[in-house]
Amino acid sequence: MAKVAVILADGFEEIEALTPVDVLRRADIECDTIGLTGECVTGSHGIPVLADKVFDGDLSIYDMIVLPGGMPGSANLRDHDILIQALQKQSASGKYLAAICAAPIVLNRAGLLAGKKYTCFPGQEADIEQGHHQTDLVVIDDHIVTSRGAGTALAFAYKLVDLLGGNGNKLAQAMVYNQLFD
Repeated sequence: MAKVAVILADGFEEIEALTPVDVLRRADIECDTIGLTGECVTGSHGIPVLADKVFDGDLSIYDMIVLPGGMPGSANLRDHDILIQALQKQSASGKYLAAICAAPIVLNRAGLLAGKKYTCFPGQEADIEQGHHQTDLVVIDDHIVTSRGAGTALAFAYKLVDLLGGNGNKLAQAMVYNQLFD
């Protein structure tokens, strides 16, 4: 069974973090929230979240790492040297790295967007020197998955389910998401 870690840093965007957690768990995919510097992490809108675990520098047991956006959460992730090293190891192992909104700046700092297509929050691409910016809601290039922001969190989460062998479309139907576009 696939195993996912959603990394929470103070100032994370709540929708972008908790939507994937909810959807992945509905798909029966094991998903841990990991506090970057502690167990209780406060989102960018003042919502405290109790993480399942605290980051210990090793993410090797996970098949996918999800980085939520939000500010200053994305900057806190980007500036954490041990996390950057762990993401580089995950990438070298061919494991999925997923980032939404401003969080592609983390992948940029880790040197993981070179030659890759990606998307991000509109305007955030100005802070990303690598890769090829796209405007799609969700962009998948090899083992890198990116999305645009809070409004795309469900589309992002359903794609993650699909990549991990689940049925994102079936979940989208059950959650009435597909009816938004009928």
